[in-house]
Amino acid sequence: MADENASHQALGEQAAFQLANVTKTPPQYGAITPRWLVRFLDWKPLETGVLRINRVDENKAIEVTCGQVEESSLPGTYVQYEENPKEYRLSAINAVLNVHTRISDLFSRPYDQIGEQLRLILENIKERQESELLNNADYGFLHSVPAQQHLNTRTGPPTPDDLDELLTKVWKEPSFFLAHPRSIAAFGRECTRRGVPPPTVTLFGNPFLTWRGIPLIPTDKIKVKNSDNKTKILLLRVGERKQGCIGLFQAGLPGEQSPGLSVRFMGIDKSALASYLISLYCSTAVLTDDAIGILDEVDVSNYHEYK
Repeated sequence: MADENASHQALGEQAAFQLANVTKTPPQYGAITPRWLVRFLDWKPLETGVLRINRVDENKAIEVTCGQVEESSLPGTYVQYEENPKEYRLSAINAVLNVHTRISDLFSRPYDQIGEQLRLILENIKERQESELLNNADYGFLHSVPAQQHLNTRTGPPTPDDLDELLTKVWKEPSFFLAHPRSIAAFGRECTRRGVPPPTVTLFGNPFLTWRGIPLIPTDKIKVKNSDNKTKILLLRVGERKQGCIGLFQAGLPGEQSPGLSVRFMGIDKSALASYLISLYCSTAVLTDDAIGILDEVDVSNYHEYK
């Protein structure tokens, strides 16, 4: 049999590779998004996981006078509160991470195995948080819009007229629109067709389209239905001072990593599995009805031909 190395005059690449160090990246997780809603919301810490929203009973008229006549008596009045105020309770998102001690002991260079596992699970939990802030049946913003704050598009695609109409619903210091990226693209097409391309603004170092000075913030957590390419666009006023929409979290958790998020070591079992409990407590609240509005039946499949 001929010597397989007879034709080689130098060390081959495959053999040399056995002595080389491979440069590696940490695990890349394609499901990670910017999670703009969490950044743009104002967050209120709670003491016991419950927020009670006290509102004024606006059916009781508050009597005041103007242009008082000399020596005329002033009417007495008072402010009536709603007797059954709404309460919001924090919801928990939990996960338990298991890591075999042999894995963490022997295979944690150059990347710490426990650290990377925790990082990726935390990213997943934060993605779930943003989804719950919008879609949760109890407190998600998509389910918290009063009936009078709903609008339908005029013709299907999201036009400047539709967003102007939505602004009439949340006209007191609106903060931002929230929409799927395809909705924002569809709105851009309608603006281009009308010759009114929307300007941009830079926030958090990133450019965003705006309409009437209000930024359009993208999120893939507002879904587009595959059946008919329909979706929704939200408009929010945020902040407690503005009587708007706020996020809620529990302050001072044991093992707190960030507001409302904690990681706690649960011990090592007889199989040498180390366990870590990850918990995130969150909710939302709409302080007044006119702090939120929604544009329904938004068609994102319409395109135009330009000649």
